[in-house]
Parts: sequence; C-alpha cells; structure tokens
Amino acid sequence: MKKKIIFTLSSVVLMLNNNLGATQEAPQSIKDREHSVRDIIDKVSKPIETDVSTADKIGHVFKDGTVSGQVRLLYSGYNNSGALDQYATAVGGMLKYKLAEYNGFNAAIEAITAQDTNFATGDDAKQNSELSSSKGSYTEFSQAYLNYKNGALNIRAGRQVVGTPLANSDDIRMVPNTFEAYIATYTNEEITLKGGLLTKWQGVDTGLDPDYHWSETGDDGTYFGGISYSTKFLDTRLWYYDISEDTNANSATGNVANSSVYSDISLHLSISADYALHANVQYINQNESDNSGIDSSIYGAMAEFVMFEDFAITAAYNKSEKQTGKGSFSGFGGGTLYTNMDSMIIDAITLDRDAKAIVAGITYRIGDFGFLYAYGDFDGEADSLGVKEHIVEQNLGFEYTPNENLTIAAIYVKNDDKENTQSNGGDWENIRALISYSF
Repeated sequence: MKKKIIFTLSSVVLMLNNNLGATQEAPQSIKDREHSVRDIIDKVSKPIETDVSTADKIGHVFKDGTVSGQVRLLYSGYNNSGALDQYATAVGGMLKYKLAEYNGFNAAIEAITAQDTNFATGDDAKQNSELSSSKGSYTEFSQAYLNYKNGALNIRAGRQVVGTPLANSDDIRMVPNTFEAYIATYTNEEITLKGGLLTKWQGVDTGLDPDYHWSETGDDGTYFGGISYSTKFLDTRLWYYDISEDTNANSATGNVANSSVYSDISLHLSISADYALHANVQYINQNESDNSGIDSSIYGAMAEFVMFEDFAITAAYNKSEKQTGKGSFSGFGGGTLYTNMDSMIIDAITLDRDAKAIVAGITYRIGDFGFLYAYGDFDGEADSLGVKEHIVEQNLGFEYTPNENLTIAAIYVKNDDKENTQSNGGDWENIRALISYSF
C-alpha cells in the first residue's frame, strides 16, 4: 500500500508540472507564506539569520566573522481548570558568532539562555516551567558546528538548527530545538537532496530540566534522507526516517523507534492579480520497530485562499487510521501535519483508534500589524476499551513588527476536553506575551 501511494503521488507531480505551463504565476511572497497554524506561530519569534561573510586570507576568518543574536522577554500563564494556575516570565535570548568562510569552510557557535524573573513568576507549584525549567534557569551551547560548502554541496557537522518534516526547531517558547547532527545538502536548480544522522536534541520539546539536556534521538540515532522538487507553481517532497530504539531512561520522547515515509505536494496558483490559491496534500506512514508502539498511517489536505497578500482563509484536515494498540509520532519538534496548532496535535489521540482533525483559520495583516484566529476540532473514535476523545482548541494571535528587528506579539490558547480524558491536559487557557529584538 505504501509503495502504491508514493507512486501515485509521483505520477500526480509529473502530470501537474506538465499541465501548469499556462497558469499565472503567484507572487513569491504568496508562495513563501506560512500556511498552517503551527508554522505561523513558529515564525513569530525566529531570529534573523545573517549571511556568512567571506575572508580572502585564513588569518581574517576571525576578524571578518559576524555576530548576531536576539533578546527575548516572554510571559506565559495558564488558567487550569481543577488545578493550580501557573505562570512565569523569562528574559533571555541567543548570541551567535560565525567565522568568515575561507575556501568553503566556516564554523559557528551559539549560546542560549532563559532566566525566570522572580517577581513575575509563580512560586513552587505555581511556576510555569516550560520557559526555563523547574529551576528557573536554562543556559546551553545550542549550536556549535563546522560547515563546508563547495558549489551545490553543503556539509554541516555538530550542533545546529534542523528544518525537516519530522525534526524541526519548534520555536514557540524561549528555547527552540537544536540538534547534534551530521547533514549533507545538495541543491541543483529545482531539486534539493538532503540526508544525514541526528544523534541528540535539546530545547522546548525535550524538557528543559538537566536530565533532558541533549536527549538522544535513539540509541543509534535517527538516519534520514529527503528529496524536494520545486518550481514556480509546485513544491513536492519525499522523506524517509529510520528512528532507532531508545533505551535511555532520561529520554525526552521514550522509545519511538520506527521507519517513517513522509510525502507532500503543494500547488501555488494565482487566480488573478489580487487572489491566489494554495492546495496541499500530505501522507505519512510509520512502521513499528523494537516494540515502540508507533505504527500509523496519516493523510491530510489543506487549502488556503489569499486575497491582496494580506487576508487569508485556511482549512486543513488530517485523518489517522486505527492500528490496534499503536499510536503515531509527529517527530522531534512541532511536527509537520497541517492541523497542528499551538498546543494540540493529532498524536495526542491516535493511540488504538481512528482519529481525525479539522482546523479552520483566518490571518490578516494591515501595515505592521498581523492577526490570527484558528479553530481546531480533534475527534477520536472509541478505542478497544470504548474510550473516545474529543478536544477543541482555539488560537487567537496578535503581532506588531514596526521593523525587521523588533517584534511584539501575544497569543491566547484555549483547550476544551469534551470527553474529560485529560489527553491534552484537560480544560485550560494559556496567554503568552512576547517582546523580541534581533540584531
């Protein structure tokens, strides 16, 4: 079944590419939009990535190096039904130094820190530990890599930011995910090949307490490879991941060993000078290894209608087919499914049941101001014990960016557990407010 689906997707790509020649090209700014709710939220706090300078002499690699970074102030408070409310305010950020490139080689190091402010943070059980750990403090060398570039080939080894479907930075709090990895990338016009090994990761999704600093991605790591094909109308990707067994008691994710195949197709069509349409489909198949309990088949679709590059309406759908006693794993990070929201993803309800998710949202930008509203309905049929799941999440976001360096943003997240199973923490509300400055 898996081979048949992949072959069908490949056939569709060829057919679409051959028949879109007369279609009006959408502006690049529309094509490059973040389409899903999670991607929009993730982009808000991302620091500016500066270009690598070039040195004409090896003695100038330090002299011509560049410094960049970001300062963040973040408040996050939870109103928990039936439990203590929790809140915290943290200040911190990241500082990165990149050597100038010489004969294709360069290197970089980045430190990241998050420190709770005592006067604006809850005491003991009232502290929200997701910003800077239960100790109220987090500092780590989040990046430290050696890079080599030769024409279309790029090789990077060490601690680094990774952006693939099942491994990503998920930059939605104070500390984004980074990975200890060895990655080669080859780009030639419309085709990009990427592959490598992920060995460890740290950040918001591993937990920030000391046991989880640089948690393993499996005893033997995670091998992956992907191919992407992109034209002015079309983007399509095919990825493979082999996640090994994890027997480390301090692992952030537990044993999620499996082999995963992920594929998607995205069309970007301009209806007129003022209107554009995005149409997207995706499929992920995971096969269990080492009794990990991860075995799933998930497919999805998403459509987005954009007007005047400022206003967009989006609808997304994902369906997970039941595998008795098994669940799904969206990867090391926020995941790539179209229905992923600020907190809720379909993984939370896929164990031993058919599950589906529907998310609808609008985004609007006027001048320096941006707005987001999204409503998600996550529904799980009865499992082998007759237990159902039904969770509704709403996201309401605001962003003010007077220039490329400064961002002021806030988001309100409301989680309603209609079956009271506590699968995503029950009923709760979260308010976050962010000020960030990149340099």
